[in-house]
Amino acid sequence: MTGEARVPPPLSHRVPDLGALELLLAVARHGSLGRAARDVGVTQPAASSRIRAMERQLGVALLDRSPRGSRLTDAGALVTDWARRIVEAAEAFDAGAQALRDRRDSRLRVAASMTIAEYLLPGWLIALRAERPDTAVSLLAGNSAAVAGRLLVGEADLGFVEGLSVPEGLDGTVVAHDRLVVVVAPSHPWARRRAPLTPGELAATPLILREHGSGTRQVLGAALAVHGGLAQPLLELSST
Repeated sequence: MTGEARVPPPLSHRVPDLGALELLLAVARHGSLGRAARDVGVTQPAASSRIRAMERQLGVALLDRSPRGSRLTDAGALVTDWARRIVEAAEAFDAGAQALRDRRDSRLRVAASMTIAEYLLPGWLIALRAERPDTAVSLLAGNSAAVAGRLLVGEADLGFVEGLSVPEGLDGTVVAHDRLVVVVAPSHPWARRRAPLTPGELAATPLILREHGSGTRQVLGAALAVHGGLAQPLLELSST
């Protein structure tokens, strides 16, 4: 024995693939392996084999099979809930990736700040696809200043940014509200304190910040301006 810790297999070997998870969700919807197989476009033997392979991979029984159909076990119901979140995340990933592709037939060119592009826009694109499936969208991502620049030179039709005001030369409307929170490691002294953090303390502390031109940084800088402004950053990053 070498005493070395065992390295677990890669995540891709421990988590079922997307097709298997979609099949499990179809079984949950239809209550029948046969109807689920037709729904996802595979034969019933192939679907049965795929479910059994997933059960072996996870080490739990997912379905109770009977002549009346297939019913999720308690463990299967829990796995199905987790699977639904993964599939929904994959749908958002697909919508975002599709918008990033350079499509000549695009009719709507959308520019978005990094925070919005990462967290909000995929869901909005899915909703747009449901309402107007024939609308092709291309996506350009950058910080808020870059988004405003693309709109001003006509490289985008619509922009989404976060910040305190509409960039000069553009019209805008508020579509959502967000809030900034301070995040520290569990070992940081602030994690154990009970007294509220004061704006002065925050302003005097080197932080990990977004880069200049970011709407997030603009909002934080404005909030701390009367308390001395932002200290020299510990690190600047172009994305959350």
